[in-house]
Amino acid sequence: MENTIVKAENYNSYFGDNHVVKDVNISINKNEVIAVMGPSGCGKTTFLRGINRMHELIPGATSKGKILLDGENVYDMNAIYVRAKIGMVFQRPNPFPNLSIYENVVAGYLLNGIKLSKADKDVIVEKSLTSAALWKEVKDSLHKKGTFLSGGQQQRLCIARAIAMQPELILFDEPTSALDPISTSSVEALFHELKANYTLIIVTHNMQQAARVSDRTAFFYMGELVEFDDTKQMFTAPRDQRTQNYITGRFS
Repeated sequence: MENTIVKAENYNSYFGDNHVVKDVNISINKNEVIAVMGPSGCGKTTFLRGINRMHELIPGATSKGKILLDGENVYDMNAIYVRAKIGMVFQRPNPFPNLSIYENVVAGYLLNGIKLSKADKDVIVEKSLTSAALWKEVKDSLHKKGTFLSGGQQQRLCIARAIAMQPELILFDEPTSALDPISTSSVEALFHELKANYTLIIVTHNMQQAARVSDRTAFFYMGELVEFDDTKQMFTAPRDQRTQNYITGRFS
């Protein structure tokens, strides 16, 4: 399908002998917001990190099967290219502490040795911070350290840093779990805006958040993709008893 951006085909992840993600098959469309939920230790973060090959940074981690980005297996691509095309935002805001807000936004270019003119950097910084709904708040403080910002602002700075590389897809690993309710609300509002230009995959423990922000939801249990469906359908009439049990709190 020409609208598909990411497709997993019989994808498996292992840490040593531990089989963490088991034969996952899933297709994700452009400009969709996908929630990935399930109990702790069910493989959802490992699957997310497999999409942009982040799990390779862990000793003993291996994988089998394919993750296709625009029809091409990411495991056949240069890892740096993959991570430029697939941005990632982590659980805790992690701006580079020694860099200014401005330098944080263009850090991906600096780390990859891509030289930019001052004019180009200025454009990227303003555009990325505007897309992350942060420009108005920081435009007069661009040369202060990123750690000067509040937690919610730091997380939006990390989103701006991901956007700056012009990815097609942005992965979020529990992006609001370390934030207060007001900051969480501002980040969730941002998801709706980002959907116009990007595909978002969000791992969340928060079922209410999944219901609020996603178009479709994937439910993982014990390493398996149990169910993947329209979010409203899954929360009102799940097809699998394990999904029903999770949603109704019979296990967590």
